Amino acid sequence: GNMVEWCLPQDIDLEGVEFKSMASGSHKIQSDFIYFRKGLCFGLACFANMPVESELERGARMKSVGILSPSYTLLYRYMHFLENQVRHQLEMPGHYSHLEAFYDDKKGVLPDSKGTPTSQQPVHWLPSIHRYMYPEMKITHPAGCMSQFIKFFGEQILVLWKFALLRKRILIFSPPPVGVVCYRVYCCCCLANVSLPGLGGTVPESKPFFYVNVADIEMLETEVSYVACTTEKIFEEKRDLYDVYVDNQNVKTHHEHLQPLLKINSADKEKYRRLNDQRQMLMYSQEVGEDCSSCEEDLFILFFMEQNNRIFQTLMEVSASQDKTLTADHARGMGLDPQGDRNFLMDLLEVYGIDVMLVIDNPCCT
Repeated sequence: GNMVEWCLPQDIDLEGVEFKSMASGSHKIQSDFIYFRKGLCFGLACFANMPVESELERGARMKSVGILSPSYTLLYRYMHFLENQVRHQLEMPGHYSHLEAFYDDKKGVLPDSKGTPTSQQPVHWLPSIHRYMYPEMKITHPAGCMSQFIKFFGEQILVLWKFALLRKRILIFSPPPVGVVCYRVYCCCCLANVSLPGLGGTVPESKPFFYVNVADIEMLETEVSYVACTTEKIFEEKRDLYDVYVDNQNVKTHHEHLQPLLKINSADKEKYRRLNDQRQMLMYSQEVGEDCSSCEEDLFILFFMEQNNRIFQTLMEVSASQDKTLTADHARGMGLDPQGDRNFLMDLLEVYGIDVMLVIDNPCCT
């Protein structure tokens, strides 16, 4: 099995990190990177695999070099360093001086002894975000991560958006390499951003867990909301651990009441068309040199945040009105399909505890 060969500080609890930092099935690939969660901290590890003429090592030497931090938003900065270090460890095992120097330089942001992070919590869930105030949100992924996400899932991102907004437990399966799948976890969480004050104090935080494996089963059993990815097919059978299972572009749920949400409706198609139109306009303005400050990541995050804000703004206004009645016109004003999104709206009201009466009748005939 895997083992922790070296760490600083030496008294830190790293139980299970040897399996989080090396994805199951990695022996089949040459290199990878992996985001994961360990207690209150987030980790990034770079993996590499090198053939060696050694019977003891069965012809291959595999290592991961990783770091833990209270916030995942800064981890990307050290990717290049970790890639160099894992290569160095494969070629010169046991030489840790660069890692020691790195730790001495960066150790100020580790959690205190009670496990409470001394630096900021994941910036992802700051209550209010303005487009020029969240550089941290763009730095957990390479340029183009969002556009890859949109191209990969297509219209299905609207299905994922609804499940993310409903704070469902979303598990994404993929064989290794897992690095790009960790980015899909991040993009999925970005779909659910809301920047309205006073919303959802009782709503579970949607947590990016990034990579999980069978060693995390006990922890996942206690979670009411998360987004994670895995390379272990056995998870598909463990239906009590997730609400939504994503295998490649195939999004599915075993919960009967959630199955209507898998269907793309006319309002979803319209949203997807609008998103693509905005992306085309952005690309055109960049080509003609008018706008170099905006990027696709901004556009993507803002598109869904504005959509979410519009929905919750309407719901809060209706709940504050005298008759508290939500009509088909309200639904259309929120960019939703009065019939196709009826189940989604009912779930949304329940999850966020919004006191509104839905009067959108199901049509008895057409």
